[in-house]
Amino acid sequence: MAEDNADILDENAGESAAPSKGKGKLGGLIPGMLKWILIAVGAVILIVVVVFVTMKLVNNNSSAQPTVQMSEEYQAQREILDWYTSLGVIRTKTSDDIPASVVVNIALGYKKDDKATATEITERKIELIDFLRRYFTEKTIAELKPQNEQKLKIELRNAINDEILSNSKIRDVSFQQLDVVEQ
Repeated sequence: MAEDNADILDENAGESAAPSKGKGKLGGLIPGMLKWILIAVGAVILIVVVVFVTMKLVNNNSSAQPTVQMSEEYQAQREILDWYTSLGVIRTKTSDDIPASVVVNIALGYKKDDKATATEITERKIELIDFLRRYFTEKTIAELKPQNEQKLKIELRNAINDEILSNSKIRDVSFQQLDVVEQ
């Protein structure tokens, strides 16, 4: 009889174990999913923190480097200008002992869509042509060499802004033609 009771207990144990396994699968599924969701959320948070700390370090290190202010002439992206090209060709001679002939055609750059500057340049066209003729007459052959061209452009821009134009300013000078013919 003791054996019969043991068999019954084993059967009851098997019956009670089976339903708990079914509950265990369903009950184990939710905690398993929660575990993986928490791992994924933790990984995302860890990645965000690492990126944030890295960016903070990079920004702190780069701001410690001194910045160099660049003038308008050396900026990477140049301003787009409108150009006044109606001055025509100017012919003159240099101030050398044996003068050379100078033939120059200049374009004046001014701020895009600046109607006031365009109007003032047009109104002072005769003064500009006379100024340019005198300017090149005072120069020597050595001063008009190609390696001095940038210096000439800056001098011309500053002189035109200071001496000719009163209400507006040009931003750049460009040579469409600059020929110096020695005799």
